[in-house]
Amino acid sequence: MQALLSLSRAIDALNTWIGRTVAWLIVLAAVISAGNAIIRKLFDTSSNAWLELQWWMFAIAFLLAAPWTLKDNEHIRIDIVSARLSQRTRNIIELIGHVFFLLPAAALIIYTSWNYAAISWMQNEQSKDAGGLPQWPIKWLIPLAFALLFAQGLSELIKRIAIMRGDMEEPKPKGGYHEAVTSAAEPLKP
Repeated sequence: MQALLSLSRAIDALNTWIGRTVAWLIVLAAVISAGNAIIRKLFDTSSNAWLELQWWMFAIAFLLAAPWTLKDNEHIRIDIVSARLSQRTRNIIELIGHVFFLLPAAALIIYTSWNYAAISWMQNEQSKDAGGLPQWPIKWLIPLAFALLFAQGLSELIKRIAIMRGDMEEPKPKGGYHEAVTSAAEPLKP
């Protein structure tokens, strides 16, 4: 189990680094958007490449930060319901969710998007808009992002099994909304 936990830590470290790095693209996209708007208003000129670059940055941040979100336990779930369940039941739900939903869905998207990206690359697919960017690099992001999500799903599965076996402690929440939501689900004490 220690070898699997080492693998899990390596996956976590990689996805944390990628997620924290690409999160800055949101700021850069906002700066480019503002700069593009100012140039368009002041000089009555613009480029489709700048607009597409903003979309790329958002897509990169959204897709490549998803594994980090899963790792930090900030993904969407129904916390108000989850908080009312026992820890054992939550562990079983996590296990079932990863094995039967997350991992197969991520694998299916990797499989189907690989050919989609490869065809785009072989055709050197370009934007339909004048002055736009090539399309094939961003299409390769799809199988890459879901491969990272699949790896993070495996990491979460390893950690969940280790928790259930007693090989590791359940991590404490590091902030976010989960603690506030789960405490709101508990009945108020007089």
